[in-house]
Amino acid sequence: MSRYDFKSVEQKWQKYWDEHESFKASDDYSKKKFYALVEFPYPSGHGMHVGHIKAYSGLEVVSRKRRLEGYNVLFPIGFDAYGLPTENTAIKENIHPRIVTDRNIEKFTNQLRTVGFSFDWSRVIDTTEEGYYKWTQWIFLKMFEKGLVFRDKTSVNYCPSCKVVLSNEDSQGGKCDICHSDIVQKTKEVWYLRITEYADKLLQGLEEVDYLPNVKLQQQNWIGKSTGAFVEFTVKENGEKLRIYTTRPDTLYGVTFMVMAPEHPMIQKYRDKIANIAELDAYREECAKKSEFERTQLVKDKTGVRIDGLTAINPITGKEIPIYISDYVMMGYGTGAIMAVPAHDTRDYDFAKKFGIDIIEVIKGGDISVEAYTGDGEMVNSGELNGISNKKDAIDKMLGILEQKGCGEKGVQYKMKDWAFNRQRYWGEPIPIVHCPKCGMVAVPYDELPLKLPKVENFEPGTDGESPLAKIDSFVNCKCPKCGGDAKRETDTMPQWAGSSWYFLRYCDPKNDNEFASQEALKYWMPVDWYNGGMEHVTRHMIYSRFWHKFLYDLGLVPTSEPYAKRTAQGLILGPDGEKMSKSRGNVIDPNDVVEEYGADVLRLYVLFMGDYEKAAPWSESSIKGCKRFLDRVWGLQDMLTDGDDFSSKLKAPFHKTIKKVTEDIESMKFNTAIAAMMTLINEIYSVGTINKAELGAFCIMLNPFAPHITEEMYSNAFGKVLSEQSWISYDESLCRDETIEIVVQVNGKLRAKLNIAVDSDKDSVIAAALADEKVAESVEGRNIVKQIYVPNKLVNIVAK
Repeated sequence: MSRYDFKSVEQKWQKYWDEHESFKASDDYSKKKFYALVEFPYPSGHGMHVGHIKAYSGLEVVSRKRRLEGYNVLFPIGFDAYGLPTENTAIKENIHPRIVTDRNIEKFTNQLRTVGFSFDWSRVIDTTEEGYYKWTQWIFLKMFEKGLVFRDKTSVNYCPSCKVVLSNEDSQGGKCDICHSDIVQKTKEVWYLRITEYADKLLQGLEEVDYLPNVKLQQQNWIGKSTGAFVEFTVKENGEKLRIYTTRPDTLYGVTFMVMAPEHPMIQKYRDKIANIAELDAYREECAKKSEFERTQLVKDKTGVRIDGLTAINPITGKEIPIYISDYVMMGYGTGAIMAVPAHDTRDYDFAKKFGIDIIEVIKGGDISVEAYTGDGEMVNSGELNGISNKKDAIDKMLGILEQKGCGEKGVQYKMKDWAFNRQRYWGEPIPIVHCPKCGMVAVPYDELPLKLPKVENFEPGTDGESPLAKIDSFVNCKCPKCGGDAKRETDTMPQWAGSSWYFLRYCDPKNDNEFASQEALKYWMPVDWYNGGMEHVTRHMIYSRFWHKFLYDLGLVPTSEPYAKRTAQGLILGPDGEKMSKSRGNVIDPNDVVEEYGADVLRLYVLFMGDYEKAAPWSESSIKGCKRFLDRVWGLQDMLTDGDDFSSKLKAPFHKTIKKVTEDIESMKFNTAIAAMMTLINEIYSVGTINKAELGAFCIMLNPFAPHITEEMYSNAFGKVLSEQSWISYDESLCRDETIEIVVQVNGKLRAKLNIAVDSDKDSVIAAALADEKVAESVEGRNIVKQIYVPNKLVNIVAK
């Protein structure tokens, strides 16, 4: 057989699959189904990187195996194409974002096809197409109808470079997610989705799904449910109540001061009564320059100002306590005020030390003259709580006291905030709301959707945080759908997370003009059986999309309460230097280069062979060459081919064991060990020197999900049939058992020998073989054997005295 010409073979089979629509999901809803989902890519100008290949290769293997197992497989792909990078590129190159998007999608599509992914190309979606975002807007309006959409004035994270408002999630660490510039605070009216209404449902839903433990944990932490108490402190000067939330009401006897957000409305309300109001104003202005991240950093100098004119009264002790303002308390979090227990909280302790505030120990166990004690212990200096050493009992007792006094009650809070749902940029879904001076906010009628993004020449962002759409009079000025009077359109667009919050539903029925997907299609395909993606999306995207799905479920529009039955994640591919790939480091690997030099099958095989799929692994040129050598040896099997329609006696057990291993490893995403098992099997085949047709067919089918081009060609050469139209191979469990096994022999619990014995040998023969071993015989010589223990197929322990 001539040398393997991967270029012509790969083109041949990609053309065949395309022309025969080999991977098109069937509309026959009587078949058993499998819905595999990968995170659709953002089509950047750089094209795909090897990380995309690894991300899609896991479920690519599973999907190809499922088709061979007789499933109707939906394995779709699409493009999440709205967002800032495309718009920034368009501004830089002075071309329209539509042109940039189409160009990038074409580039990605060609790359994906070159690697031979078995996507259903008839269902490709693009979030920027009017037929798609019509339904994004439709779902938004349903949320508006149900009171889950609202506007509020708030201090927002603003990126001066991108000229856009960012959610907390998109500005972590005080940096813009897109351009990494420092963000600043700005007061603005913002659209919100009331995701907090679904906090409990999102937590409860995690009980119903098969997600990696780490994925569940990250989502639970993101939602951040805590139970505690709401407590009201009276302000001495005006009788007003300062309401706070605490998870530790048992420590109320130790509260010696309070802290308010510098922006707290009570300060403005009583500013005439506050002697040092100028100092407070100056401090507040300083805070406005800081990002939320900077304000809430634990490790930083404590700053603050005591309010001269407002004093709180501890509701439990009746003592007067000072009130401060400090940057680490935010209006957007909790109630905008906190109680401080310096003896048992490090931040409060540092603050109290700096400002000379009393520190009262209420939990025994530390030395508060040195540092705060944050552990558990017996309650002291705490009235009725004294002597209680169980935290739960102390909290319960205090909750009873608070309710009795009428100054507090049990409460629940969430770390997750409502979702800031707008951008002041052009390249996004227009928000379908009209502002009418008479009727207020009015929804664009459903029959007028999609509210189209106007075609414009100048889409650069405004300098004042306004959307470019605000400059287009023909778009802005309209009639109110309710009263017919003059009105103005909303000019903000939706964030880049909008389109990906429901895309998995559209794949079920992507060309439907009458609904986002037919009920029949949704009932058949949903839920997604297996979703794989990056760990960086398990909070934002996954929580947002679960929220949208649960909302649609509550409306009776989707058949399942959870969108994804199972979620796994792949690890990063690091550069050859072991560092994260980045253009600045010069360690980026282009998948096109690998396909050009070695072929798509080598690339596919290598990204799954390089290590544990869920862990990060560095790129290695020598390992790629190893995968190339393996496929060359696979091709060479054709030169050893003999007739035979059953496995030969020498290769029967190795084949059955390998089929079992590969079958099971694919399901548990242990792709590297599945490939290693096939490499071991090919060594055994070469040492036998021949392979018959039954064995070659089984080997090709087993390897096909990993390396589909070479295996299709070899199967076609041997059988004149298309491999992807065949069935997965089965194995005989009885032939998968090893005939011999290694056991250990101990004398008085100490290892003395290792023996190879026949599997399931009887005790007498095993003990006899153990005693016949030279080292064991030496160890028991001259001693009395009092006990002989045999754990079948594991160990022998001889007790001798």
